[in-house]
Amino acid sequence: MPGGRLTLQERRQIALGLADGLAYAEIARGLDRPTSTVTREVLRNGGPAGYRADLAQHATEHRAHRSRQSAARRVRPVSPEDGRDAEAVREYEEAFATVFTDAGLPKMTARLLVALYTTDSGGLTAAELVRRLQVSPASVSKAIAFLEHQGLVRRERDEGRRERYLVDDDVFYESIMTTVRANLRLAETARRGVEVLGPDTQAAIRLEGIARFVDVVADSIRRSADEAREILHAYREEHSPRPFS
Repeated sequence: MPGGRLTLQERRQIALGLADGLAYAEIARGLDRPTSTVTREVLRNGGPAGYRADLAQHATEHRAHRSRQSAARRVRPVSPEDGRDAEAVREYEEAFATVFTDAGLPKMTARLLVALYTTDSGGLTAAELVRRLQVSPASVSKAIAFLEHQGLVRRERDEGRRERYLVDDDVFYESIMTTVRANLRLAETARRGVEVLGPDTQAAIRLEGIARFVDVVADSIRRSADEAREILHAYREEHSPRPFS
């Protein structure tokens, strides 16, 4: 099985495979490469819809040049004692951040959220985020404000009275419930329009239809989120370290 970096020809084969709707595993078999190699390559270079072979080749060459010029500018060197592969961690974090940016998060915000999720403690101070991401304090502050507004992070003070920003089990649950509440407000507002416009008008019928649709969707999301949270809590309880007796 070949190793090393992908060639331009291999990247063009990946692009053709994506255009034909092939799965990553099938593309990888055609290249005699691991599926993980193809997956990382696509996710870090625009995703399935945005992947371009020539641009991916240029980006790889640019990253290699930048790395040679200044190793200190890497996102986060991993200390040898943590037992992790620094390059594999870095590539995973880039792929994870790409998922969030494809979902609509700004790039800096996505990187910060990934930094919190991939930290064993689940929390970092502003200074730690600045060092880890190699960005300015203002960039961290702006990203934190955005994530707090979305309900994706919370803050608390540690023993040294420093603020730490954290993600925990209920972060995504609370974010989803924020969406549910927004949808219910939409339904309520639509129904007020029914009263204003008159129940027998076409506009009122349209608004009542919207309200009923949103009601059903919001209730389904809420019930699914409640069930998923119970599953998550049970999993975390099962896998949490047990205190010594």
